[in-house]
Amino acid sequence: MNSPILLHNTLSRSKALLQTERPDRVTMYVCGPTVYNFAHIGNARPAVVFDVLSRLLHRYYPQVIYARNITDVDDKINTAAEEAGVPISTITNRFIEAYHEDMNALGVQPPDVEPRVTEHIPAIIELIGILIERGHAYFEQDHVLFHVASYRDYGHLSGRKTEDMIAGARVEVAPYKRDPMDFVLWKPSVSAQPGWDSPWGYGRPGWHVECSAMIGKHLGHTIDIHGGGQDLIFPHHENEIAQGTCAHGTLYCRTWVHNSFVTVDGQKMSKSLGNVLLVRDLLQQAPGEAIRLALLSTHYRHPLDWNERRLTSARQMLTSFYDSLAKVEDISPADNVTADTQLMAALCNDLNTVLAITRLHQLTMELNSATTDDMRAEAKARLLASGEILGLLQQIPQLALRELQETATKENIVCMEPAQIEALINGRNEARQQRDFTRADALRDELAASGIILEDTPQGTIWRPMAETSQ
Repeated sequence: MNSPILLHNTLSRSKALLQTERPDRVTMYVCGPTVYNFAHIGNARPAVVFDVLSRLLHRYYPQVIYARNITDVDDKINTAAEEAGVPISTITNRFIEAYHEDMNALGVQPPDVEPRVTEHIPAIIELIGILIERGHAYFEQDHVLFHVASYRDYGHLSGRKTEDMIAGARVEVAPYKRDPMDFVLWKPSVSAQPGWDSPWGYGRPGWHVECSAMIGKHLGHTIDIHGGGQDLIFPHHENEIAQGTCAHGTLYCRTWVHNSFVTVDGQKMSKSLGNVLLVRDLLQQAPGEAIRLALLSTHYRHPLDWNERRLTSARQMLTSFYDSLAKVEDISPADNVTADTQLMAALCNDLNTVLAITRLHQLTMELNSATTDDMRAEAKARLLASGEILGLLQQIPQLALRELQETATKENIVCMEPAQIEALINGRNEARQQRDFTRADALRDELAASGIILEDTPQGTIWRPMAETSQ
């Protein structure tokens, strides 16, 4: 049985109705953090996006098993522990706790399963053994490697040819490799490094095999949805497919969902530029709910540029929502009122959170224009139920408004000039004429993030501030 949820599948490069192994259950695995530092805004985007997808899945499936892993053994973790002179568990426990705190502040619900790599070493060793037995992996110079040439469909997810992958990726050249594309499943550890006994000596797992083993342990050999950031498509998810398919001879995953990148003021985040924005630092500038709304104000498959204007716009939007809810705080929401059908349709259409947020504004208008208490009770219930599926509008209005006011400063208030708005609209119209709909949608999302609503009419595109729709 098909669900009403359409998702863009990276593997097929098309949007299709979600297919699941069982009509009453859906399984989803999302690559989580490597815990050697605090989470930045780029880490937060997939957590928020797949939290919304999880909430949506719960509306249509009696059973949802959502797993998001924690990578708690990694060379970066080893380096951090060595520099601090402490065991890796001291580093990982600290940053796991910090990650949970930050995601909770953003309204991200805990996954159903949160496997840690260090708790799954036996499953990893078992999976590697199966790959060796089936001729897809080999042991050489204390390393076990996956032999990429043994899997003829390698590269289908990323759409890359082998020669392009070698040229464009950081492929380690090593004497123990049969082929430059072969990747490590198990590597030796010296006494100062974390390690475990295995048939191939004392060592630790490679990065890619960890997720495949944890998926097999908790979700089975074939999962319905695999999510993560676009940067993981190659090599991580490409390698996962190869391992899982070759080990068990079954389809590894039905639908691959990837969110696009986050930039800061138009530039890639990097330590060298000093523009890595930590979630906990942003929480000093705005409530977590405003940060969440800002992350959802661009479609997940479009690049998201984080800037002051975006956060200010999100704070202003939330203020307008909670202002309306505060006015009816003494009216109890009507019973048996569900989320708005148009908002649900937007989310079912490849998680169109931009359209869903626009619909929240319209629902707020309906609440503001209600003329009787019964109408207000129903409109309030509809707005709250609709906000809940986005992880928004669930706080006590007066408390939310107080927090929004406390974090709003004159320095944060940035307005888009009319000339700038017109320039973006003209760019969008040109993109539409050239049938570059991805760019057209990205420009529309940029305007929406700044609180600008567009309406395409026979006379041309007109715009208005979102604030006008909530008065």
